[in-house]
Amino acid sequence: MRRLLLLGVTAFCLCACITADTQPDRQGDKSLPEKDGVLQLKKGNFNRALRKHKQLLVHFYAPLSGDGHRVSAAFEGAAAELQGSEVKLAMVDVSQEKDLAKELNATGPPTLRLYLSGDKHNPVPCPVPKNSASILTWLKRRAGSPTDLITDLSQSESSDELQVVGLFKDLDHNYVQVFYAAAVDLPDVSFVVTQDKELISKYGVTYDVVLLLQKSKLIQAYKMTPQTSKEELIVFITVYQMEPVTEYNGQTASQILTSPVMNHALLFANKSSEDFNEIHAAFYSAAKSFRLKVLFVFVDVDEPRNGRLLEYFRVRVSEAPLIRLVNLTNHVTYHLPSDTLDAETIKKFCQSYLEGKAKPKMQSEPIPEGWDEQPVKELVGMNLEKVAFNPDRTVFLMLYLPYSQRSRALFPLWEELAEAFKDQEEVVIARIDASANDINLVLQESYPALCFFPALHAERVSHTTSNDLFFMLEIKKLLQAQKLVGLICMLSSAFLCFVFACHVSLMCT
Repeated sequence: MRRLLLLGVTAFCLCACITADTQPDRQGDKSLPEKDGVLQLKKGNFNRALRKHKQLLVHFYAPLSGDGHRVSAAFEGAAAELQGSEVKLAMVDVSQEKDLAKELNATGPPTLRLYLSGDKHNPVPCPVPKNSASILTWLKRRAGSPTDLITDLSQSESSDELQVVGLFKDLDHNYVQVFYAAAVDLPDVSFVVTQDKELISKYGVTYDVVLLLQKSKLIQAYKMTPQTSKEELIVFITVYQMEPVTEYNGQTASQILTSPVMNHALLFANKSSEDFNEIHAAFYSAAKSFRLKVLFVFVDVDEPRNGRLLEYFRVRVSEAPLIRLVNLTNHVTYHLPSDTLDAETIKKFCQSYLEGKAKPKMQSEPIPEGWDEQPVKELVGMNLEKVAFNPDRTVFLMLYLPYSQRSRALFPLWEELAEAFKDQEEVVIARIDASANDINLVLQESYPALCFFPALHAERVSHTTSNDLFFMLEIKKLLQAQKLVGLICMLSSAFLCFVFACHVSLMCT
């Protein structure tokens, strides 16, 4: 009897194991969650989606990201066009699926990847699209060949759209493959392959050349050589796609910051000033001499939305016009040491910078090792711009003096605040030693000082300047009620940032 009982228990356990083993399969039969034709994936169903779809284009996004919202809209539009195809679109919220994003190394700003035949480890990176058409073009070009670009130019000569025209003698040459590889990586640009002999006489060129045309006007020509790489061709196209001088605004900010040219010359001037046209013309003239070497950017100091740039470069409206030059690799800033802003002076300044003779304006400590590994991020002059100007992050920054008791008294609260947000990648709590770094922020008060950089409003920065006792007491009550997280989440309002600062001032006194 006892043996029969043991056999019965064993059989029951075996059945339970079999049931547990088959449970995932039954779950696998369930349909994947979907919204507007786009799969909503999590760690628990990501592998299942890979197995189910031969081509899976995944957008890893953060809800607070401006690019994230734009790409999400593009995905929804492309999903409708791709119904019935073997390509399926999916999205992963990296703010919720941190483990999955970390496993797939997809924690940066908008990341798009195409997974093929269930291969989880070798996805194809996709350029960040401007709209749904960008996605469809990228997928089409990626699956196509250079012959798809052979076009009759006579039908599009009057188009306002920039055209990249490859004039090749032999369509089987390696030049054509390099040209097509660039076309795949630039889905928002019109590419054409032709052997039209009329173009040779019309523009005075030979075969194996890339032309940039707009309304049949030749913008620039690029002679292909055996050493020409896809990357070099992309730099050429990207730079000449822009005007010699680009005005900084909400539409051009992303294009400027992602430009392959790391040296940026910035003209801070007022459009309404009497001498603006003359100064801008000189800046424009100098810009044409440094294409592919220096990107020339105009910043209107009378535009309120440019306030953050003015703060960062310590430019007051009354000081304009002036020119600054900054390298986006090391973030070192240079100032044109002259009140005369003619073309020759600007050219000499840029040339002295390129030759390493210009003296930097910015002071910075070296970037410390592991600066971003602790809850409170340790910033210096070299990485301040990269962190504070990130439109996908809400950044709360403390500027302190290491020898100040008031500054040191704030450290415990700053650590507590950072600890509360250590798992939220879209919120950054940071500090910087104001005595050792040129922080390029115009501050009216003494240290410690707090600066708030809200996500999606990268041109704005809020400073703390008040001592209202009523607000201090209200914030103190919130903190005592352990509502710290809720409070800081509401700090997307610059007003509440100011309120929180009042509480900090009370603690420091």
